[in-house]
Amino acid sequence: MGAVPITLRTMSLDDADAWNEVRWSNDGWLRPWESGDPMHGPGITFNQWIAGQRRNEQRGVGIVFLIELNMRVVGQISLGAINYGAMRTGVVGYWVSQDHAGRGIAPTALAMLADWALADPTGPRLHRLEIAILPENERSLAVVRKVGARHEGLRPNYMYVAGRWRTHETFCLLAEDVGEGFAARLVSRLSRKAA
Repeated sequence: MGAVPITLRTMSLDDADAWNEVRWSNDGWLRPWESGDPMHGPGITFNQWIAGQRRNEQRGVGIVFLIELNMRVVGQISLGAINYGAMRTGVVGYWVSQDHAGRGIAPTALAMLADWALADPTGPRLHRLEIAILPENERSLAVVRKVGARHEGLRPNYMYVAGRWRTHETFCLLAEDVGEGFAARLVSRLSRKAA
């Protein structure tokens, strides 16, 4: 098994139907892991969400990518809470549709995002990416392990998920670990495993 032929691209208003179809058809699959607003603020429309994404991109504080396989939306990966200065850090979140889970799509997307965010001259050139995962989310834990993320430990009551504050396992990817690239190493690992 070699590279999974996915692409990452920013979203536009034209993606409303495709995104809504894949996201809401996977609502039951994603709901146990979905973070929310503990203050229960007002919802936003898709158009407002896209406008917010453009503002975040322009300010350099966040970006959301669609994950596409064969020009079909199969998930999403985001980089948010970006801080510059002495920290140069950001937080990563991702999901893949249930019918595409277990195919190496999420690890490939995470590796591609990390290479761009940590080392690519067109990216934000961060030093650290953080990924927080509920301890019972075995699939997501497998993703960070496949990419070679460093385990940092438990963060008590770290994020509001499914109506309550939940403890998360935290992992990070660091710029000094990029080397030949997280994506290149992942492809090499997957190829060796398949041989």
